Amino acid sequence: MTRVVHVPYVVEQDEDGVWCASAQLRPGVGAVGDGPTQEEAVADLRSALEALLDVVGPPDELTLTLNVA
Repeated sequence: MTRVVHVPYVVEQDEDGVWCASAQLRPGVGAVGDGPTQEEAVADLRSALEALLDVVGPPDELTLTLNVA
């Protein structure tokens, strides 16, 4: 089963030219990624979020349980 989770994120370029992407799953729980391009920063963030979700699970706001008979 594949689950799609949409997480808002922000991408910014720092003073050294490195792109940084960050997202917050819930207050105090988030992930960051970086890279030489926006796309690589977002890909790094995606990997970090996947690892984080494996550890903490999706936040309640992003979880839906369906009982299908």
